Amino acid sequence: MSFSAFRYPLRNALRRSAQPFKAQYRSAFSRKFSTPPPPPPAGEAKSSSTGLYLGLGAAAAGGLAYYYYYTVSGKEAGTALASGFQAAKVKANFVPTKEDYIKVYNKIAEVIDDAGEYDDGSYGPVLLRLAWHSSGTYDKDSKTGGSNYATMRFEPESQHGANAGLNVARDLLEPVKQQFPWISYGDLWTLAGVAAVQEMAGPKIPWRPGRIDGFSAQATPDGRLPDASQGADHLRNIFYRMGFNDQEIVALSGAHALGRCHRDRSGFDGPWTFAPTTVTNDYFRLLFDEKWVWRRWDGPKQLEDKKTKTLMMLPTDYVLVQDKSFKKFAKAYADSQDLWFKDFSAAVSTLFELGVPTEQFVSPEPWILPTVEEQQEKKN
Repeated sequence: MSFSAFRYPLRNALRRSAQPFKAQYRSAFSRKFSTPPPPPPAGEAKSSSTGLYLGLGAAAAGGLAYYYYYTVSGKEAGTALASGFQAAKVKANFVPTKEDYIKVYNKIAEVIDDAGEYDDGSYGPVLLRLAWHSSGTYDKDSKTGGSNYATMRFEPESQHGANAGLNVARDLLEPVKQQFPWISYGDLWTLAGVAAVQEMAGPKIPWRPGRIDGFSAQATPDGRLPDASQGADHLRNIFYRMGFNDQEIVALSGAHALGRCHRDRSGFDGPWTFAPTTVTNDYFRLLFDEKWVWRRWDGPKQLEDKKTKTLMMLPTDYVLVQDKSFKKFAKAYADSQDLWFKDFSAAVSTLFELGVPTEQFVSPEPWILPTVEEQQEKKN
């Protein structure tokens, strides 16, 4: 049965019982983390306006070919076209409208709901994970990685252990890409993350387009994403490299309110909360309210709740209540969902923009995109 039959009533009930979060969005992002634009293919000449329009048409037609997504040579060829006209679109102010991106958002929302019996009835968690992992490779010192080039399309990055199972999310979004060939993979993947959070009753995530598709040469090395078996020092090394602080580390960790681990992917197993398709602060509340013990099994070290033995926590989750600095933020979020929503929204918005040069964005300020429910209410 489709998750869509329950999504809107559930969200309305949640919003009535817990005062709705009204995000306070920053007027400007102070961080200027970015990666340089990829070099154009050899021999590429500067195009006129006529050339721009012709290039857009050619790229759109090329994007319809299924072959180009599923072969490395095809990806490189498609990227060569896409990178050139994406940058040209921004420079010439020839870009799709906000309404066009809302159409893409709505299509992603359909994908999220059409999960059938997959996991807990929603593709939202795996799409959010794709957006997170494609952005969380950023290195502020070398200014490499991040969401700008969507390099998880290429090996070996697509085969990194931390990205196991994300082929599911990439494949789910490919029909959307074919329907809207003008959108870059980086924009598509991060927009899917925004839709996942918002359509699962979470806070609004400020977002704007402008990412371009890169080449396999921009793929990042293994080891840039968190290793769930590690402790506080590891978390700080990973997140500080991206430019985040302790408060943001904890806020972003709250994404584990969604989804579950899979034995055939990470090796770990089970959900973090009892409602893994709804964005709440239950992840933090459960960390403090439940008694957690090490699970006795043949898998990697993970904790389970002593009462029901149906929930799990990873070593990197449990460290949030052991480390003094992390613990104060985790407790604050356990006590106030509104506070976590505010901080989570800001941190995720920053995460999704890592590695993107400011001049590439088509809007000076991030957009707030309406949920499907809000769009329906506006029509009624």
